[in-house]
Amino acid sequence: MIKRIFLSTICLLIQLCLLSSIVFAQEKPASSTPPQAAFDKLVDEYFDFYFQFHPTAGTQAGFHQYDGKLEDFSHSGMDAEIAGLLKFQKQFDSILSSQLSQESAGDLEVLTSSIQGRLLELQNIKTWRTDPDVYISDLSYGIFLIMRRNFAPPADRLRSVISREREIPRVLEAARQNISNPPKVYTQVALQQMPDNIKFFQNDVPEAFRQVQDPRLLAELKASNDAAIEALSKYQDFMQKDLLPASNGDFRLGAENFRKKLLYDEMVDIPLDRLLEIGYADLRRNQQQFKKVAAQIDPHRSPEAVLADLRQDHPPADHLLQSIRDTLGGLRQFIEQHKIITIPSEVPPIVEETPPFARALTTASMDTPGAYETKATEAMFNVTLPAPDWKPEKVEQWMQGFNRGTIISTAIHEVYPGHYTQFLWLQSAPSKTRKLLYNTSNAEGWAHYTEQMMLDEGYGDHDPRLRLGQLLDALLRNARFIVGIEMHTGRMTLEQGQEFFVKEGFQVPPVAEVEARRGTSDPTYLYYNLGKLQILKLREDYRKQQGSKFTLQEFHDRFMRQGSVPMKIIRKNMLGSDSPTL
Repeated sequence: MIKRIFLSTICLLIQLCLLSSIVFAQEKPASSTPPQAAFDKLVDEYFDFYFQFHPTAGTQAGFHQYDGKLEDFSHSGMDAEIAGLLKFQKQFDSILSSQLSQESAGDLEVLTSSIQGRLLELQNIKTWRTDPDVYISDLSYGIFLIMRRNFAPPADRLRSVISREREIPRVLEAARQNISNPPKVYTQVALQQMPDNIKFFQNDVPEAFRQVQDPRLLAELKASNDAAIEALSKYQDFMQKDLLPASNGDFRLGAENFRKKLLYDEMVDIPLDRLLEIGYADLRRNQQQFKKVAAQIDPHRSPEAVLADLRQDHPPADHLLQSIRDTLGGLRQFIEQHKIITIPSEVPPIVEETPPFARALTTASMDTPGAYETKATEAMFNVTLPAPDWKPEKVEQWMQGFNRGTIISTAIHEVYPGHYTQFLWLQSAPSKTRKLLYNTSNAEGWAHYTEQMMLDEGYGDHDPRLRLGQLLDALLRNARFIVGIEMHTGRMTLEQGQEFFVKEGFQVPPVAEVEARRGTSDPTYLYYNLGKLQILKLREDYRKQQGSKFTLQEFHDRFMRQGSVPMKIIRKNMLGSDSPTL
């Protein structure tokens, strides 16, 4: 969060001194300290440092000492983070992995790679200079986390909301100072989301604390909330009048930054041209399978006609949430009967509408508490409903994306045995690193893998309509794989990316528009398909190694025990080798 202007210099000096004392104290662990204990101590210190600069992530993880703060987007704040990351990188680099347990040796690789990824973002990619929505989304999510989860009495959480809201004007002032020549699509997305963000503060935030009766607290909330709304409105005017006309920047990362981001975030070092070959090959396989299944449904009609019929089989918009709820019980029962995976809890997630500030770039998502959250342990399955101001034709197109097959595929992906199930396992992950560092190709790859795996195991009695829905979602992820690489290496425009989702991914135009725009700011969203392919290869290699001892449940349970780390680390633990992930 931005410090008050008249205190900025003093606060920065204090922050840097504190950081230096933390880091330099650990430059050379005492020789009497065993290497494993020294490493564990350094890990604790690193995350203490990390959450100072990412307090919203601290709240999400369950560390509520950060609840009154928002991220510091000032230049001095980012300089301090860079300095700290470089010092921790040096310390981790000095550790000999041979002196650690196998698990900790993997954690060391993950931490080092994660630090490199964050430095790449801060020093090279610099999204904080190009994306005005970063600021809006971060501050809204920071408020939403405290508002939505009942980890403390309402009055205590309200104090944290007030504290964070008081920082919002300075966050948005930092945004005005930082943003320079953004890509037009970034500014357009930020403007698209802004009205819902403002309504969130106008309506949802006060409503969330209606139980609080303390007049002083309520007066403070009104003051901080009014100031937040005013700051957001001014930022909206700034984006519309000043920023949008000057939004001529390029969203593309370029091949080198894309390669490095993939290497550091996912530990994947496969050349981009080879990745494209892999992506196109899987796309063609799924397209051929799609045509084959469509012919099973009706051999006298084209796949496009069969798909059009499938898309008509959807619930009314006002029944979508209940339709998804009705799906979850049957999924769980099938998993238990067929010994697919152990589900550690009987409690299902809460199915509800996507929060206003997240609508523009997602159709459905899972919002789970962090691994260290001990009180507010509920999880939310968010689904984006049609907006009230949409025309009937757009509503119908959107709902076609929630046809019966896709609803089941989405429920599998997000809940059973996808994200929610993986979250339940995360509570028992073997280390702090594996609980706190979220690896996308692991998490999204697992969720995407389960969509296919459940039908392969017989869910739905091999109904070809369900398989067609699953393949439709697979083609969506195939398109993400290819469009992300092609757009960010300059071989595809945004418009061509949108067209690719329609023609090659078989998606309806509203979904294609959202997906292509998402790819501009989420460049490596190939991680869905990438992770799925890696898991399939790991499963086959593990099956060969285990022979007659192999069972699907044991494989899945052992995979879950590894925590949220890249596939490279999991393969080493499960197979005992550094064999290729693909």
